[in-house]
Amino acid sequence: MMAVKGRDSLKFDPLPPLVDREAATLPKANRSANITRMQSQRSHRHSHPPFEFDDRRSCMEARLVLESAGIGSHAYQQHHRWWLAVADENESAAAAELNAYELEKAESPAVNKPKRTELFGGAMAGVFAYAVILISFFLLADVSAYQINWSLLGQMQADKVTGGQWWRCVTALTLHVDGSHLISNLGFGAVFGLLAGRILGGGVAWLTIVLAGTLGNAINAFVRDPEHVSIGASTAVFAALGIMVAHALRPPALDASSAAAEKWQKRWSPLIGGVLLLAMLGIGGERTDVVAHVTGFLSGVLIGWFGCRLPTRVLASSTIQCCAAMAAMALIAFAWSLSITSPVDR
Repeated sequence: MMAVKGRDSLKFDPLPPLVDREAATLPKANRSANITRMQSQRSHRHSHPPFEFDDRRSCMEARLVLESAGIGSHAYQQHHRWWLAVADENESAAAAELNAYELEKAESPAVNKPKRTELFGGAMAGVFAYAVILISFFLLADVSAYQINWSLLGQMQADKVTGGQWWRCVTALTLHVDGSHLISNLGFGAVFGLLAGRILGGGVAWLTIVLAGTLGNAINAFVRDPEHVSIGASTAVFAALGIMVAHALRPPALDASSAAAEKWQKRWSPLIGGVLLLAMLGIGGERTDVVAHVTGFLSGVLIGWFGCRLPTRVLASSTIQCCAAMAAMALIAFAWSLSITSPVDR
């Protein structure tokens, strides 16, 4: 219940009945009748209900609107609802202000927020398969299983790749010099591969990573000396980093005016961050093939640009993800079959 004291000041009195000075001076027997008369008069004078809101935030927002217009108000909570009361003489002005404010909000263009990144399954399965393949080929090469010199057959040798043995660009991704080289690529590959698998799905992500790593090795072969030799999954690891950068570079789902107003620093920050990671992790060490890391990263950005624009229904399809995973493993198996059956020295 509201008690109006003066013309504009408002005060909430949660404990009825209301007592004024005149009622306080009356004998106790007559005081009750007089208070009833006063409440009836005030009820008639405040016949209109206060403004009602669903929550405190909306009520406080409306109160600020009225205060900015110079209209005093009082907010309170009652029966799990929020109410905003004004003096009788300000009722029409308050209603007009609040209606105008709601109309202005309705007419103003809504701010479109970028859609939340959709995540897909199969990422952990892809990482597990990646680890199994690398460890298996490391053990095969370490013991020269089946009397095969796996490193000689599978290494990326520039003159042989440019001469037509393209499969070496694939097989070289599965070989490593020693245990520390393997562990390094297992660690970083698992992290980047897991993240890429979350945004593309395990199957599509690893097929994209293998293709980008292969392309990176091919470019590396054509820009290096004919005697250059390289092995290791690091080209594919940085391809996975490039895929994540390509995904982050996708234009957000904003309207034209919002997209045009987006600052270039924010727009290209994923690429800047990817290049910094490449510089931190891909450069250094006596045996580091920096060119292969750079070409792998750029290939990941290029192929990832197309992969990240696949429709959601495609990436969400378990059938397509399984087919992509099998295609990645089939490419590796086919490349090794060509390498083993090729007429080269063993």
